Amino acid sequence: MDRNEILNRVDHTLLDQAASWEQVRGILDEAVRFHTAGACIPPAFVKQAAAYLDGKLPVCTVIGFPNGYHTTEVKIFETKDAIANGADEIDMVIHIGNLKDKKYTDISDEIKRIRDVCGEKILKVIIETCLLTEEEKIKMCEIVTKSGADYIKTSTGFGPSGATFDDVALMRAHTGSHVKIKAAGGIASFEDAEKFISLGADRLGTSRLVKLAAQRTV
Repeated sequence: MDRNEILNRVDHTLLDQAASWEQVRGILDEAVRFHTAGACIPPAFVKQAAAYLDGKLPVCTVIGFPNGYHTTEVKIFETKDAIANGADEIDMVIHIGNLKDKKYTDISDEIKRIRDVCGEKILKVIIETCLLTEEEKIKMCEIVTKSGADYIKTSTGFGPSGATFDDVALMRAHTGSHVKIKAAGGIASFEDAEKFISLGADRLGTSRLVKLAAQRTV
């Protein structure tokens, strides 16, 4: 797989708390230049980014981020606001405490309600694999498969660690064929990116690959 094919699967990402519009705009410009799948940015910049891009690239943003313990009503409001501002894709974080408490119906209902709000927009469900047991990861694969979400996503990038090869392979083995997988957090090389894809990842959340590509074109 060549580098352009890999970049086509990347959500070029900037979610740093101190991110400025100048930095976000730089991410958007790089994403357009390298034909990434989209750009994942903080909700506060979505409206400005959508206007700036004017349809050149999908805008992705995050909901309930990064901890996931917002109430469902707050996540629904965030989702509606993001879509009204021009977001094309929504990456939501589950309430991990509910998973630990085995409140599976609550998690499922929340995802379904946000799915309804998203309409035809893409919904990705972040489960923060580094905080879960194997049993919990498998359970979330089952819940996401039945929820109507488009993707299951490994990580926020704000947890103790990010995507692993084993987690992506586990997800592919336990999610329905209609559910895509996004690996995010700590993807630092094109070699690793290609392996994630070979294991079943359809999308990669990272900023490093575009930075590497840009260095090679200088």
